[in-house]
Amino acid sequence: MRKVNLNMKENEKYKIIKKLVETNGNKKRAAISIGCTTRHINRLIKGYKDKGKEFFVHGNKGKKPVHALSDEIKKDIVDLYNTKYYDANFTHYSQLLYKHNSIEVSPSSIRSILQTKHIISPKANRSTKRKLKKLLNEEAKKSKSKKETAKIQELIVSTEDAHPRRPRSAHFGEMIQMDASSHNWFLNEKVYLHIAVDDCTGSIVGAYFDREETLYGYYNVLYQILIEYGIPYMFYTDRRTVFEYKQKKFPSVEKDTFTQFGYACKQLGIDIKTTSVPQAKGRVERMFETLQSRLPIELRLAGVTTLEQANEFLNSYIKEFNSLFALPVNLNKSVFELQPTKEKINQILAVISERKVDSGHCIKFNHKYYKTINSNGLDVYFKKGTSSLVIKAFDDNLYCTINESTYALVEVQSHERKSRYFSLDKTDKPIKKPYVPPMSHPWKRDSFCKFVESQKHFDYSFDTVANSQAAIFNT
Repeated sequence: MRKVNLNMKENEKYKIIKKLVETNGNKKRAAISIGCTTRHINRLIKGYKDKGKEFFVHGNKGKKPVHALSDEIKKDIVDLYNTKYYDANFTHYSQLLYKHNSIEVSPSSIRSILQTKHIISPKANRSTKRKLKKLLNEEAKKSKSKKETAKIQELIVSTEDAHPRRPRSAHFGEMIQMDASSHNWFLNEKVYLHIAVDDCTGSIVGAYFDREETLYGYYNVLYQILIEYGIPYMFYTDRRTVFEYKQKKFPSVEKDTFTQFGYACKQLGIDIKTTSVPQAKGRVERMFETLQSRLPIELRLAGVTTLEQANEFLNSYIKEFNSLFALPVNLNKSVFELQPTKEKINQILAVISERKVDSGHCIKFNHKYYKTINSNGLDVYFKKGTSSLVIKAFDDNLYCTINESTYALVEVQSHERKSRYFSLDKTDKPIKKPYVPPMSHPWKRDSFCKFVESQKHFDYSFDTVANSQAAIFNT
């Protein structure tokens, strides 16, 4: 006679029916104890008399469910995570399996499968990490191999501090949080991802990769915002020199990045608020945590190896990312102002430098000499020592303003490209006249100099910053 093993509930039911049959007890009392009807008690009595203890074993015990994953698929899920999709959280991993491997499995099933191999999600909470640590300590005592125990313990991840919550902004475009993050985004090269996140919807409205956290990187993010949405009301950033003026004696104005970005925002009417507390701009900080978990895997799967490819990939990925995580955009509650023209954006997102005309009637910029050209394509000469503003536009074209007039800058070559006496090719097309912006451009020397002077005397005391932060938290 084979041994019959019952679980606790089955064993309790067996004992009640056995006692009922042997003592000819009360069926209604047995029905109350088991939680069933008297009619079902009669079935149990008949089954007990026919098959004995074996009757109380559930019919599906020991059988594999029809909808259960096969051992082969479970093995593939573990192998793919260890080799291809490592560091992905389980929700993202579920989406990647369906997208790239046609394996449809829920995040909860993935969690159960991987936890049997002592693999937890990078997003695991503290209680999960504590349970795993306790389990590993117990297995470490039983394990005879120190190497195996050490390998398992590497799966325990450090606990991260949580950011405090605050209410979202009421309107789309009311507050845009900006920041940059250094990370191994692709290959083993640390680069900086500059992003802007709308505080109301949580959507990424601009993103750009660069080697360092630079003015050019933030200019590209601002360019994307202006082209796609329009002019926002306010930027909320950390206290980098790109966003906040610090009393440093720069050798030239163009290296004072706050003056450049601040003047561009002044022309557009965008307010800038800064903070030294990361939790104050938790929306963008948490966004980086999510992106660092997902984006490197997506870049690796897309075969991205250069900055140019990465920035091109961002164009499509950000739309997909926003569709998953951002709240729907309600255009009726948008406070973005009308988009400026591309020509105006190109003029505003510029790097401005102070230069003087030399004795050769040229302006030296970036170790090269340039001559001034008017809108008719004719050379214009100024006396030595004349002050000017050199403007490097967003599209890298160079202009200058002298006496509130604008001129194009054309590089003076070290050698003539062709000889006027010995060149035999007479079919060259005439040189096209350079574009010179009209007087409506924002690069007026007097207004720029007044702006620079005002920033040097601006009081960024602790009380001022604290008051601005309190105002932001109360919005």
